[in-house]
Amino acid sequence: MSLKFCLVGCGRIAKRHSELLGGNQIEGADLVAVCDIVQEKANEIANKYGVDSFSDMHDMLTSVEIDVIVILTESGFHAQHVIELAKYGKHIVVEKPMALTLEDADRMIEACDINGCRLFVVKQNRFNLPVVKLRKALEEGRFGKLIMGTVRVRWCREQKYYDQDPWRGTWALDGGVLTNQASHHIDLLEWMFGDVESVFAKSITASVDIEAEDTAAVVLKFSSGAIGIIEATTAVRPIDIEGSLSVIGEKGMVEIGGFAVNELKHWNFTDVKPEDDIVKKDFSVNPPNVYGFGHKEYYEHVVECINRDKKQLVDGLKGRKSLELINAIYESVETGKEVKLKFKPTKCRLGKI
Repeated sequence: MSLKFCLVGCGRIAKRHSELLGGNQIEGADLVAVCDIVQEKANEIANKYGVDSFSDMHDMLTSVEIDVIVILTESGFHAQHVIELAKYGKHIVVEKPMALTLEDADRMIEACDINGCRLFVVKQNRFNLPVVKLRKALEEGRFGKLIMGTVRVRWCREQKYYDQDPWRGTWALDGGVLTNQASHHIDLLEWMFGDVESVFAKSITASVDIEAEDTAAVVLKFSSGAIGIIEATTAVRPIDIEGSLSVIGEKGMVEIGGFAVNELKHWNFTDVKPEDDIVKKDFSVNPPNVYGFGHKEYYEHVVECINRDKKQLVDGLKGRKSLELINAIYESVETGKEVKLKFKPTKCRLGKI
């Protein structure tokens, strides 16, 4: 069955989603309508792909037959829009981060449960080929005891990027590098290493005029005893350099680099297997932009989950888990103290006016 998709929000990221759904790149998925409160933005995408255009999301949902709603609005509005649209009983895909506060995430999960719709949180980097291979090696126990995991995001976001939209870099609607650019990498680190016991973080706003941070360093202690490091900045000039993940264990080390966690740099294990040479050769591909190749595989996963009633890789609860870690990091920044999970935020400014 071909599923009918619509987009709510036609900003920067919508270009990537629309070219996949509207460009017939996803088997079993069709883009049928788009919506943005700025009609011109919606019209641009609608005209390109020959779909209906709306400025009101409720008008769209009552005028067009829809199976899946894709929420691509400002991060701080994700919760409001998911909760409002869940009443239509359609499945919902929401871009990262699913929300900014844990309370909002809980309300989103509840709304989707009550209305019988599935909630998919976009974490496309989990579908990058080197990441898939890394996860398989980890599940096979090839690393043995995990020792250290590191993510590095060294990207460039100049003032003109934030000036494009007034919500960017604000606490109420966006957050900084940790919530926006590095959220996928933080998710990957937690996915590989499991539950986080505590975090300690420092951040600064070094090179742009925004409310939130553009540079941060975080130390994590995992429940397993392993240590984690998050280095994230958008202060690199003049171009994006790196978005990487490395895993060190007692029996091996893997590093995935490039600028979108797509280039296999190191794949070394004490228990060498014949397929290792193939992995090194065939899974070291760097994409043309920071979005990587994972969105296509992600949408194929969404279609398969709905049509075959399979469990999604990142549902609301898993999306909330990643959000809780980001909230804990901000709590540590504000208090100057190590923060243990689970916790209730009291000083975290994310999602607050």
